[in-house]
Amino acid sequence: MSYVQENLMPNEKVLYSARIHPAVFLPAGATFLVSVALAAFAFLLDSRFNTVDPVIGQGLLLLAVLCAVLSVISALQALLIRQTTEFAITNRRVIAKTGFINRHTLEMLLQKVESISVNQDMLGRILNYGSLTVTGTGGTRERFTAIAQPLVVRKQINQILERYTETFAAPKAAAPAASSTPVNTDPPAVG
Repeated sequence: MSYVQENLMPNEKVLYSARIHPAVFLPAGATFLVSVALAAFAFLLDSRFNTVDPVIGQGLLLLAVLCAVLSVISALQALLIRQTTEFAITNRRVIAKTGFINRHTLEMLLQKVESISVNQDMLGRILNYGSLTVTGTGGTRERFTAIAQPLVVRKQINQILERYTETFAAPKAAAPAASSTPVNTDPPAVG
């Protein structure tokens, strides 16, 4: 069971949840491509130019293997990030969790959310991912990186906040006005 599901309050339900974009695997993919290129270059040097010192070819092969190992480690790290990060908006709170061993959580009441900002670099714009920063009253600022479709997430949060405000803030604002003005509760006259 996920962190969000385990920590829901009674009568609280998840209205929207965001995911980490697969772009977290880009560094692993780039490192793997470098290792393949190095290995190909080492084999090319060895097969075409037998006069080249074999130490150079072996060094390039060793570097290719090192890059391949780094790409596997980077891919495992990206997989861990993708599997252990949760971001959800409920009818009461914004809930987020990152990390597995070093866990970081955010649980902010909807009424405390002040703003949501999105930051996207050029690659993020092309692949549709970015960083989402939730700012709460009192200056609480939490940033979540590599969120898939960050503009959609911000729009969903804003729509949920608007519904929350209409549902809970409007009756409170109308209550003082209603108490100062007498209300006619008699049924209308038929006639």
